[in-house]
Amino acid sequence: MRRLIPPLAALLLVAGGCAPPRTGSLGPAPVAPSTSATVPAGAGPSTGAPVPASPSSRAATAGTPTGSGTPAAASREPVGTVSVQLWFVRAGRLAPTRRALPATVATSHLALDALAAGPSAAESATGLTTLVPAGTRVTRIADGVATLVPPAGFDAGGTVAARTRRAQVVWTLTQFPTVRRVAFAPAGAATGRDDYADLLPAIVVTAPVIGEHVGSPVTVTGTADVYEATVSARVLDAAGRQVGAAFTTASCGSGCRGAYRLTVRYRGVAPGGGVVEVFQVSARDGSRMDVVRVPVTLTSTG
Repeated sequence: MRRLIPPLAALLLVAGGCAPPRTGSLGPAPVAPSTSATVPAGAGPSTGAPVPASPSSRAATAGTPTGSGTPAAASREPVGTVSVQLWFVRAGRLAPTRRALPATVATSHLALDALAAGPSAAESATGLTTLVPAGTRVTRIADGVATLVPPAGFDAGGTVAARTRRAQVVWTLTQFPTVRRVAFAPAGAATGRDDYADLLPAIVVTAPVIGEHVGSPVTVTGTADVYEATVSARVLDAAGRQVGAAFTTASCGSGCRGAYRLTVRYRGVAPGGGVVEVFQVSARDGSRMDVVRVPVTLTSTG
């Protein structure tokens, strides 16, 4: 048996050398739940993980005509609210938030209308904006591709603005289980999230969302492409005093994007305003870099 070890080791080395490089991940596309009665408008669940729609309600999630021309779940009457992730823009990069909106069969229309309406006052205060105009509509969904007919002037403002606008639409619509890619009519290849991955900032925070009520411990989720995959977070009280901190490693980093999840405990804080900061620490001087600030309401200290 000893004579077999060197050839076996050589074989393993060859196989390892042929392995593809780490490519990272954009993180799982969220699945919008069919209904939700507990998520406040402008906020989302503290875990950042949407509740999957039940099999009987998935057909109504995208809410647009199918390839057969038959409206999806037209006979169902939505009840309550639906939690929808919206991708806005901050400093030229995509940034998500989550809204609880009145439930409707046409959820894709609902999401596009919310994109066009733009961020709330609290969201605007953090630098969020939108480039998507009113009247943007999905005309059909077939084989995982949503076809969209943009309104007049949709591609105005230059190449960069037009591409960022399309990225907002693609990242928002592909949260629905029936949509994997988006085609912009009258002509254009279908594109998906990968085609706009370069428009993500170094750190994306999917939870908590702006204005959310959080208790200790607060769960922080998202994706990141940072040095040694190390993501840090801290909680600040209304006076800007750090009351809790933690760090974790994303599933990939230093040249590839990975998903991360961590919890931060905090103490000695009266219920009220606060901020969750997510960042990476500079290897050169220990300063905080690529900081994402999420204003929240602290409900308990744990």
